[in-house]
Amino acid sequence: MSDWLHNLPVPLMALVIFSFTYLLAAMAFVAVALVATKERAASLKAISPGMLPVLGIIFGLFVAFTAAQVWGDSDRGGAAVSREASALRSAILLAAGLPAEQDAKLRGLVHDYVEQAVAQEWPMMAHQEASLKATPAPLAEALQMVVTMAPQGRAQETTQREILAALEQALDARRQRIVVSLASVNAVKWWCLYLQALCELLVIGFVHCDNRLGSAIAMGLFATGVATSVLLIAAHDRPFTGQISISPEPLRQIMPEAPGRS
Repeated sequence: MSDWLHNLPVPLMALVIFSFTYLLAAMAFVAVALVATKERAASLKAISPGMLPVLGIIFGLFVAFTAAQVWGDSDRGGAAVSREASALRSAILLAAGLPAEQDAKLRGLVHDYVEQAVAQEWPMMAHQEASLKATPAPLAEALQMVVTMAPQGRAQETTQREILAALEQALDARRQRIVVSLASVNAVKWWCLYLQALCELLVIGFVHCDNRLGSAIAMGLFATGVATSVLLIAAHDRPFTGQISISPEPLRQIMPEAPGRS
């Protein structure tokens, strides 16, 4: 699905998806009505109603298969952001064991990194444009500073090692969230999902071709179930896109004060 649909508020997204699905059901209903003439009605009625639960089960498997990917991506994205925030918080706390000048510089670099991630990377991830090619300058500078500093005593040596590990963990968590931001349900899965739904709608129409009202009600109910399933998946399809998306709030909460502030 395209960016414009994923960026819609959930009510508008629901309107688009339900409208398209009901249109598909209406087209299937009209097609069955045109085909089910008096001469062909007996042949269409010969289609076994036993196909309905089989096709329904296959559609349910398609939904479960697609939803499993979506929930997995969402969980991994949320975990990556939490891990990144936790690692940066650890680095800030450990920086208290460094000389005052280095402590202040590290806090300032972490502040700049978080500010850059929220202001620049989150919008880029929402449009699936974030890249792993470049390391954020504040985090790279922080790593370089910690690596090159000369510790005074074993306590500072231990602190240096722990801060370095925390910054590397934050960098790894950033890579994970960017990778997750590029994930989405591909077009093949969407086409297969709707093709299976169309097959079910046609069989409902064929089985009930001699009862137009019953056919319309059954097709409408199934179309509602299809639209609900698609809306649930589409609203969570891209973990960092849309109204229901992973927020940078954990990073904001651990962001230290900007340099020069109390």
